[in-house]
Amino acid sequence: MSIIENINNLRNKISVTEKRFKRRKSSVSLLAVSKTRSIETIIAAISQGQLHFGENYCQEAVAKIEAINNPNLIWHFIGPIQSNKTKQISSYFDWVHTIDRIKIARLLNEQRPMNLTPLNVCIQINISYENSKSGITLDNVDGFIRELEQFKRLKVRGLMSLPAPVSSFDEQRIPFSILKRKLQELKMSRPGIDTLSIGTSEDMTAAIAEGATIVRIGTALFGPRNVRKHTS
Repeated sequence: MSIIENINNLRNKISVTEKRFKRRKSSVSLLAVSKTRSIETIIAAISQGQLHFGENYCQEAVAKIEAINNPNLIWHFIGPIQSNKTKQISSYFDWVHTIDRIKIARLLNEQRPMNLTPLNVCIQINISYENSKSGITLDNVDGFIRELEQFKRLKVRGLMSLPAPVSSFDEQRIPFSILKRKLQELKMSRPGIDTLSIGTSEDMTAAIAEGATIVRIGTALFGPRNVRKHTS
């Protein structure tokens, strides 16, 4: 199917799933994961009204952002962050979903241009305790947020996680439900926290059922990814 068909199917699936699980209409945003995708492919999605795009590799992303040069787009950085890339990330992106180190947060804060609004950030949670993945544990979230609150050029928006893959729908819901409860707890004392960035092409329905406000979709939108060398 074409990107046009895929994006319309995804929007319909999100809408149907919101209704099925009694979510507020349009409470879930579609983040198009465009890493390794061509500029032409991204422009095709833009032509269908897609405005939010997620990138993993800084150098590749900056080249795309500059080439497309569309001020209406909202760019999300969703990959691991190297300290030598923070200046570009803080300058080119509107959101960062992968905050798990105070050192990186401090650099992003210091390097965020004053002519831009504060950088929206999500704390990455290693909900499945996987050694291969970045992120802090839920036990450390409260203290981590208190440290982040000193950085006035950052705006803490919520939590992001990528649980270990499981095939069963009910099993997929378990880690998402834990994250949902934690977000609700945080919102009680911090009204500005409103974002739960969970769910991919494989587990989007379970994520929406458990409170996702952003789903990060690549394959179901753009098709299978061509594996090629990239620069970070």
